[in-house]
Amino acid sequence: MKLNDIAYCILAVTVTIVTATSNEPFTVKTFQHSIQNRYLEWWQTAVFYQIYPRSFKDSNNDGDGDLQGIIQKLDHIQDAGIDAIWLSPIYKSPQVDNGYDISDYRDIDEIYGTLDDLKELLKEAHARGIKVILDYVPNHTSDKHAWFQASLNKQEGYEDFYVWKDPVFVDGERQPPNNWLSAFKGSAWEWSEERQQYYLHQFSIGQPDLNYRNPNVVREMKDVLKYWLDFGIDGFRMDAVPTLFEDEQFRDEPLSGKANVGPEDYEYLDHIYTTDLNETIFMIYQFRQVLDEFNANQNDSYSRIMMTEVYSDIDTTMKYYGTVDGSIRGAHFTFNFWTFITYLIKGVDPFELFQSITLWLENIPRLYTSNWVLGNHDQPRVATRLGPENVDALNMLVAILPGIWVTYNGEEIGQENGEVTCEQGYDPQAIKNCSTFNETSRDFERTPFQWDTTVNAGFNEGAPTWLPVSKKYLETNLENQLPADINSHYNIYKELIKFRDVFENETETSLLINAQVNWFRFLRIPNSDHIGYAFIFNINDEENVVPDGFASSTSEVIVRSSNSPYQIGDTFNLTQPLKPREAVILKMNMR
Repeated sequence: MKLNDIAYCILAVTVTIVTATSNEPFTVKTFQHSIQNRYLEWWQTAVFYQIYPRSFKDSNNDGDGDLQGIIQKLDHIQDAGIDAIWLSPIYKSPQVDNGYDISDYRDIDEIYGTLDDLKELLKEAHARGIKVILDYVPNHTSDKHAWFQASLNKQEGYEDFYVWKDPVFVDGERQPPNNWLSAFKGSAWEWSEERQQYYLHQFSIGQPDLNYRNPNVVREMKDVLKYWLDFGIDGFRMDAVPTLFEDEQFRDEPLSGKANVGPEDYEYLDHIYTTDLNETIFMIYQFRQVLDEFNANQNDSYSRIMMTEVYSDIDTTMKYYGTVDGSIRGAHFTFNFWTFITYLIKGVDPFELFQSITLWLENIPRLYTSNWVLGNHDQPRVATRLGPENVDALNMLVAILPGIWVTYNGEEIGQENGEVTCEQGYDPQAIKNCSTFNETSRDFERTPFQWDTTVNAGFNEGAPTWLPVSKKYLETNLENQLPADINSHYNIYKELIKFRDVFENETETSLLINAQVNWFRFLRIPNSDHIGYAFIFNINDEENVVPDGFASSTSEVIVRSSNSPYQIGDTFNLTQPLKPREAVILKMNMR
């Protein structure tokens, strides 16, 4: 996407819903969202592509994806029209939690290559106009990190680099300091015989929490950001940020009262003392200052950015953006997990789509940029979670929504979850209990990318892969979807990215959302123009004629789902039923 030289932008949104019992629409809410006196920067209209490096491409046939493999496939990323790639962790790590346990923030794990390989990736990506974003894990390190080893030994300057607490004794037996639970089940405290204290780990035992109440920790973590910015990285995705600070008094957390959870389950407690503390949100504001100061000292015209992972309630999520008036800035954007992940757990419903989209648009502060995320490495793949028949329609909807589009690698071809047994798995939480592995493992969405029909789906030359290649690769792979005359998931994905250029120079946008039984429409009219673009989706397993008013007899088909008989440029036929799960984007004359 090109930089938009827009100094003033108003987004006026009118939302309409049609109930199941009436054909008469009624207005639910009308509101405005504005971006004033600023330019829209590259990231505000960008398509971000998350790469899970170990599963993307194995260049040396050792079973693990690597940086050279990503370099080999940059032409695919460029061909798709993607603006930026986000790499899941590639730092040096013992791989207890697939790289989210970092033992050296300033080096690359040998699985993926070397710092020189990363330099080459940056050079090659930038030559293609592609930005590179690194995952950053600020909450915890590996227990193999030199900092933790120094803290374990109470080395001067590192005594309280991590969160250490003395035990409590109940009937003479040593117990953890409080009832806090790990996201990976069980107590969040682990006893150290060497130090004779407990350390906090809100994730796995091998991931001790850093102590952000120690200013030396804050300085070190800011210096890591500066190191990678100087290296040439274009920004960061901040992992698991809500847990940076904990209650200073270490009070027990109250019971959540949720059904069907046991006392070892994370959901058993209401985490009011370990997540989303005000200090945590202000720490994100401090990290933003590091980026802003760096950007201010560069001679180029683009910003290095920060995006945050926050699975919190909608009001709290918005706080990570910054203050409402913009006087203090936080994340350039915080991931929108509400629309397509929290709301859409299984299948697609028109009223859930309506509620989830309007919830986000209503709550995002007017100065900030929306983003839309269909999936990631922690969620079942879109084709598995929401159905392969809905893949094209959901990509079409995300493409027409205003703001940022985030894609997880493989979603562009409709890749489904792979087949992994407990014995083959790597998810540290899931492999603890093979009886629940199929329900809890995240390994299924992390299987290797399916490039072609050759051995191991073209991921490598035949060596055993770290996770097994899906048995479905002969049917679903990129090579099969490349021919230009095929209306494939991938070709539709490319068309959608190109389609977004029609909004490149908009300074004002009107949106109209319609939802009724079996139907969903999203209409976007840029610049108060007489031309609008409508996404129309038959969310049904039967053919249906488009409802009155959804389209006009002169509407032109711009994009269509892979099950559609329409060709691009066709005039839309109001009397021709749309097939089950068929979707179209139409160009409409609004006069």
